Amino acid sequence: MYAYATGAFAPDHESRGISRAEAFILQNRFERPTLVLDTEAVARQYGALKAGLGRAVIHYAVKANPAPEILKTLCALGSRFDAASRAEIEMCLAAGAAPAHVSFGNTVKKPADIAFAYGAGVELFAVDAEEELDKLAEFAPGASVYVRLIVEATEADWPLTRKFGCAPGKAVSLMDYAVSLGLCPVGVSFHVGSQTRRAAMWAPILDQVAGVWADAKAAGHDLSVLNIGGGFPAFYGVEVQGATSYAAEVMGQIATRFGDVAHVMAEPGRGLVGECGAIAAEVLLVSRKSDNDLHRWVYLDIGKFSGLAETMDEAIRYQFLTERDHEDTGPCVLAGPSCDSVDVLYEKQPVQLPLGLKSGDRIVIRNCGAYTSTYATIGFNGFPPLDVIVI
Repeated sequence: MYAYATGAFAPDHESRGISRAEAFILQNRFERPTLVLDTEAVARQYGALKAGLGRAVIHYAVKANPAPEILKTLCALGSRFDAASRAEIEMCLAAGAAPAHVSFGNTVKKPADIAFAYGAGVELFAVDAEEELDKLAEFAPGASVYVRLIVEATEADWPLTRKFGCAPGKAVSLMDYAVSLGLCPVGVSFHVGSQTRRAAMWAPILDQVAGVWADAKAAGHDLSVLNIGGGFPAFYGVEVQGATSYAAEVMGQIATRFGDVAHVMAEPGRGLVGECGAIAAEVLLVSRKSDNDLHRWVYLDIGKFSGLAETMDEAIRYQFLTERDHEDTGPCVLAGPSCDSVDVLYEKQPVQLPLGLKSGDRIVIRNCGAYTSTYATIGFNGFPPLDVIVI
C-alpha cells in the first residue's frame, strides 16, 4: 500500500543525526509496520553517485525499491533503469522512462516477457546461456546482448555469484553463438556483490573481467558496453566509503584496465535507495528463556517474512532508534512475530538495545529503503505486508 504524505518535521532533526524519514516516524503513530521513504534523499544520493561516476550511465536496479515515486524522481533526474521482469519494465515505462533506457538485466526470462519487452522497444538484454540466446533470437531478433560473468574473490557482505553468470572461459563462445543467431553481442556484465563497502575491493574482480574483455576483443568481437552492475554500499553501522569518492575510484580503476570504453553502465540499487527509508515498528515482547539466560529475547511486529529478509545469515545488520536510547543498553536476540522458528533476525551477533525496553515501545529501523517492501510476503501467518508512505 503506497501513500503520499506531507507534514512538518522537527527543525533540529538533521543536527541530531536523524533523517527526514526517521523524524516523520517519530512525530507520527502507525498501527502496523510502515516503511517511510524520502525522495529528496534519493535525489541527493543520485547526485552524489553521478558526480563520481562521471560519463558512466546509471541504470537504477528497480528491484531494490520500485515505489512509483522513486522511479519518477530518478526518471526526472535522467536515470535509466535495470529491470528484472515484465512488471518492472511496465513500472519504468509508467514512470516516464523511454523504452531504450530500460535494460532487461535478468538472465532467466520467459519467452513471452522477452517478446513483450522487445515489442515495447527494449533493446538490451542480459544472457549467460545458449538457451537464453535461442529465446532471444526467436522473440527479440537482432537484439543487443551482453554476457553476464561469474566473478570470484568478492569481499562483499552479501556475495552474488554462481546463480547468475557464466564461467569466464565460456563468454567468448556465447558471443560467437549470439552472432550465429543474428544477435549483437555488445559487451559483458558482472556484479561485485551487494554491500561492497570500499572501492578498493573491486580491484581483483575488475582484473578478472578485463581478462575476458581482452579475450573477446582478440576473438573479433567489437565490444562497446561494460556493465559494472551494483555493489555500491549503504550505511548499516559499519563505515562505508562516501558515494562520490567511491564511484570516482571505481571509474579510475576501470580506466586503468579497460581504457576509453564507449559505454559504461552502473546499476546501483541499495547504494541509491538504502538510506532513503526507515521502518516504524513496535516491540511485542521482551523475555528470557530461563532465569539465568545470558540474553533477552526482543520480539518485533516485523520479521524476515514481513520485510526484513536481508537479515538472513545476518548479512545486513540494520541499526535502530528507540525512545529509550538515553538508557543503558545490553545485548539481546532480536526476532520477528511469526510462528516460524527461522524468523530470528540477529542471534549469532546479538543487538545492543536499551535495558528498559518493553512491550508497546516504538522502534525505528534505520536505512531500510532497499529490499524491504518488495521482500515482504502478502500475509504469512496473517501478518500484513509493509505499508509504504512517501514524504
